[in-house]
This record gives sequence, C-alpha cells and structure tokens, in this order.
Amino acid sequence: MRRATLVVDGMTCSACVSRIERSLNAVDGVVEARVNYASGRASVACNEDVADSELRAAVVNAGYGARLPRGLEDELAARPPELKRVAISALMGAVVLLVTMVDALSFDLGFSASDWLAAVLSAAVVFWFGWGFHHRAWKQLHHRTATMDTLISVGTAASWVWSTVVLVAQIGDGHLYFETGSVIVVLVLLGRHLEYQARRRSGDALRAMAELVAPMARLEDGTDVPVTSLEVGNRFVVRPGEKIATDGVVVDGHSAVDISLVTGEPVPVEVAPGDAVLGASVNANGSLVVEATKVGTDTVLAGIMRLVEEAQTNRTRIQRLADRISSVFVPSAVVIAVATLIGWLAAGQPASEAFTAAVAVLIVACPCALGLATPLAVMVGTGRGSQLGIIIKGGEMLEDTRLLDTVVFDKTGTVTEARMEVVEVIAPGNDPDALLALAAAVESRSEHPIGRAIADSAENGQAVTGFQNHPGVGAVATIDGIEVLVGKRALFHQVPEAVDRAADEVEAMGRVAVLVGRESVAEAVITVDDRLRDSAGPAVAGLKSLGLDTVLLTGDHPRRARAAGDELGIDRVVPGVGPDGKADEIARLQAEGRRVAMVGDGINDAPALSQADIGIAIGTGADVATEAADITIMSSDLSVVADAIALSRRTMNTIRGNLFWAFIYNIAAIPLAAAGILEPIFAAVAMVASSLFVVTNSQRLRRFNRSSTRIYRRAGKPATSSLRLRS
Repeated sequence: MRRATLVVDGMTCSACVSRIERSLNAVDGVVEARVNYASGRASVACNEDVADSELRAAVVNAGYGARLPRGLEDELAARPPELKRVAISALMGAVVLLVTMVDALSFDLGFSASDWLAAVLSAAVVFWFGWGFHHRAWKQLHHRTATMDTLISVGTAASWVWSTVVLVAQIGDGHLYFETGSVIVVLVLLGRHLEYQARRRSGDALRAMAELVAPMARLEDGTDVPVTSLEVGNRFVVRPGEKIATDGVVVDGHSAVDISLVTGEPVPVEVAPGDAVLGASVNANGSLVVEATKVGTDTVLAGIMRLVEEAQTNRTRIQRLADRISSVFVPSAVVIAVATLIGWLAAGQPASEAFTAAVAVLIVACPCALGLATPLAVMVGTGRGSQLGIIIKGGEMLEDTRLLDTVVFDKTGTVTEARMEVVEVIAPGNDPDALLALAAAVESRSEHPIGRAIADSAENGQAVTGFQNHPGVGAVATIDGIEVLVGKRALFHQVPEAVDRAADEVEAMGRVAVLVGRESVAEAVITVDDRLRDSAGPAVAGLKSLGLDTVLLTGDHPRRARAAGDELGIDRVVPGVGPDGKADEIARLQAEGRRVAMVGDGINDAPALSQADIGIAIGTGADVATEAADITIMSSDLSVVADAIALSRRTMNTIRGNLFWAFIYNIAAIPLAAAGILEPIFAAVAMVASSLFVVTNSQRLRRFNRSSTRIYRRAGKPATSSLRLRS
C-alpha cells in the first residue's frame, strides 16, 4: 500500500472535487482517493502496482489537469489570474458600465455608437479575459457534468449574445446587458485573485517548515555538500548559529539547541555527546559534530509535514455532507434558472426581465463558498497547530474533540517526568536540613537514580572520604571523621521506633523511603518520588476551564496516587491499574456515556490511546504511542493538551460558521434572484463576497494563541511540588 499525491489543475468548486474523486476511485487498485479543493491536491491510497500515470490519466479523463508535485510552487494548484489581466479587464468593464449606464456619456454617430463600443469591449472582457470559464465549462460539458464555470459561462455568454441580438435586430424596448456580463467576469476574476492570496496564506505553516531545512551541510573534512546528498552515518559540523542539517546524534561538542520548530516553545536544550538532535533546529553557541541517523523523508520534520498534509486532505463528516449537496447543486441551479425563465414568460412578463432573473439565478448559485467552507478551515487550523507543536491527524478528530467531556491521564512518564526527586525529609528530634546535606554529600559519589535525586536536593560542600557502595542496600562514607550511612533499614544496626514508623508510612504510600544516619544509627527518612511535571498543573487547570472532567490512571498505591491527584487538582484518581487494564478502564468510562480522550506516552499506553475516542500522545514518548494517537503533542509540555482541544473546538466552530453562512447565502439569494429582486451584477457581488467571507473567517484561526498557562496563573495554584522538612 502506498499514498500518492497529485497536483490538480482546473478545480473551481466542490462539484469538481466530487467528480475527480469518483474518477480516481474507479481506478483498479485505488483504495481511497481524497481531493482537497483548498490546496488543489489529491491524496490517493493505492496498491503498489498502481502507476502515477494511471492516476493522472483518471484526473485528465475527468476533465482536469494533473501532475506530480514539484515543490513549494505547487502548494496551490489553481493559479489566479494575473493582477495585470484583472486590472485591464476591470478598466474595460468600467468603460462598458459607464457608457451604458450614464446617459451623459452615451454618443450617437448616426448609429448607437456607444452601444456598439460597449458590445466590442464587453466581448473582449467576456470571451477573452473570461475565456477560462468558457473553456472549462466546455470540457465539463463533454464529460456530462456542470460546475461553477458552467454557471458563469452560461450567464455571461447569454448576457452578451442576448444584448447583441437586441442591438443588431433593433428590437424595440429590448434591454442591453453588456455591462452585466462584463462586470460579472471582472468581479469573479478579482474575487479569485483575492481568494488565492488568502488561501496561500493558509499554507504558511507548511511553507515555513519546508524553508527551515538547511540547504547545505559541512562534512568533517570541511567539504560543503547539499543536504539532499547526506546519508545515514555521515558526520557533519554545525557551527554556532547554524541549522542542523538532518536528524542525528552528537559525537563531539557541547551546546544549546533551539528545537522550537517541533515543540513550539523557544527554550534551548543542552546537548552533549550521545544526545539526539533534530534536523533544522538551530545550534545556539558551541560547535558540534553530528552523525546523521535519519535523512530525507525519514526525518522528524519531514514526518511532521507529512502528518499535517495528510490531515489537511482528510474529510470531516460534515464536509462529506456538504460535498454531497454540492454535487447536485450546480445542476439544480441550472434547472431553477430555466424554470425561472419559463415561469416569467408564462406569466406574461417581458422577455428581458425573464432573462435578467434567469441570469441572476445562474450567477448567484455558484457554490464556491460551500466548497471552501471546510477544507480551508482545516488547512489553517492544522497548520496553526503544527506551529504550536500540535499535530492533529485529520478532520474527523476535530469533530470528535469538540464532543469530549473527559480527559484521562496516564501517570508515570506523562504527568510525571519519570525522574526521581526528594519530596520530604522526616527527622524525628533531629535537624532535617543537616541530615539531608550529609546524605547529599554521600550520594554525590553515586550513579543510582535515587542517589542522584538526593545528591541534587541539597548543596554539597563537604569533603567525603572512604566512600563504599553496597549494591541493593545503600552507601557509606566518612564526613569530618564521622561515618554517614544512606540506604535501606538493613544497612543500620539501630533504627529508632519513630524513624521506623515514618519509613513504614512512606512505603505505605508507595514512595521510596531512604534512611540516613550516623554511626550506624538511623536518624531520618528521606522520601523520594517521581517528580511531577511543571506543566501538569497548568494542563489540568486549562482542561477544567474548558469544562472537561479529568481522571488519573496509575498502577501506584492508592495513597500515592491520591496525593498526586490532589496536588494537581484532578477530579478522579483510579489507582492500581496495570498496563493491560488501562484500555479496559477507558472502555468502562465510555460505557457510562462519556466521550474520552486519553493522554499517554509509553508503549503500554498504545492500547488505551486506540480505545479512547481521541488518543493524545506526548511526542517525547515511544513511536508506537504516537502512531496509535489521533493528536500528537511534540513536546513534554502537558499544558499544550488543553490548547490542542481548544484549537480543535475553535476550528470546528469556524467550519460550522462557514457552512452556515454558505448555505444561508444560497438559500436566501436564489429565491431573490428568481423573483427579480436581485440584479445579476449584485448577484455577482454577493457570490464573490460569500467566498471572501469564508476565506477571511478561516484565516482568523491563524491568530489562535496558547492560553492554558494564562488560565492556570489566574487560578493561583502552585505549579510544582515543594520539598517538605519535618523534625
């Protein structure tokens, strides 16, 4: 199975989309074809033996052009008319409008010269500058279909032909419509130009990503080579301020690297030999030597771009409904126009008025806004998400996210950092600060994760001698001539009852109890636990501000789990849940009628992510988790989860608003045109205005900004756990 991408030329409305999809899906070996009107691309899932030439032929047979993508210049296939052509046609159309509408400007040379001037200029506008409409309409006629171009072509050509017949035959009171056809062509050309420019901005996120890639890389021997020629295993040098050419691992040097292109947060990350780095990230200071591990389309950045592109071709359920309506809309509009013409004539009205009403119906019925309403909003929303480190995998996820009412968090590695820290020191009758300092001094020689957590918890300025490590039990060292012991109870000869009881309480909560004492006597208990992420609190507060319930799933002891849940403000804590039980717990919540999102990062989270209505993976976790997820957060910042849901809701609200106004426009305008209330020129203005409204309304999503941290700060809650000392 493979996925092919084609750039499609000639689409003008959603009716084109439906026809191209039908043609592609009819090709043997094609599993599913999706066409995006806003981006001008077709995404085809097909068998390996289906050639690109077969897919292009299917598009051509449907009456459109097709080619393989060549790069950024093919970002939008439907190129707009040149602004110069629009300006010239507008100037000629203005002359036609003036000489036909302003009596003072009309002139007679023994014949109606101003009318003949209008006829000539109008012919140039309608048939020369508007040739694209007629050409595409003729091609569609050969394929027994009709699109927006059909409506424009029939309406403008009929206006000119009717007016010419009236002028040549000198029909008495017959009205001339030269200005109608001219102004309609000018307005539609101008509207398409403005629409294209706005649609192009919707692809800014992807274009900016593509431009992040460094064009050249400097190998260890000083040779500069194109990035496209790099292979896995090549080593290259990255100087301060330069972009890293491709994904790799540092083999020499220390520096700070800005990975904001992935995380959305411009916080440099310290790297040293052995650390992984991402292509297109920026080396802030020191020089690095990097060995390439992924190149070309296998890099993280290329994967992100691929996910965003696929998301932009996926359809929402509401869009599929709109497409079904659009597929019959143009033929219906033609039928209504003909019925309008016959109805007016049957009612004994003048032929000119009947003709005017029919043309107005054809022009106002163009379903441009309906075709743009959903795909353009999805393009802008998913593009903005990628800039914030949020990868939304498809339109249906946007719809499902809007219905969520519960968010479930995995604990270890998701709301915690999977990194131990000292959270409390209990020293009955002793100085907890002094004992913690002694323990930190001893553990400064240790490489054990718990030992490192203790060593990092206090400043160490004491001289340590005679360090001895006792694997599985603890460590012993001498400080200022006194033997200091740090470890389990078995390491000590004497454990006072108060210390023993404190250690029992700590262990009963599922935390790690480390005893510290002098001369074989235990004097204090150091409580060590997995550190909560600084962003976990803002994440929960942000979700609550969106009206969502929160649940914490963990295999921890109930008391330990509840302590974490209380600190974060989580509504419900479910302890003692093993890896196999997470998906079952999600299913139980769904059986209660809840719409559930699951947030996780590990391999054991994949079944739960798949079971949930929406799976949200923390991108720093295992690849299998992100593959199972519907939304991927490309950083460890949990507060972005609330932003992802808020962005999805905003995008869906934009889509629904676009569709509402697109439908209302057609529902209201067609009867007005058929009744003769809406003149053809004003019908063209209304048609163009409806498309521009959809475009500009979708562009508002580009201004979406992160808000969860601000919400959390208003709540006034601490973001991190604090060390507690008890004597």
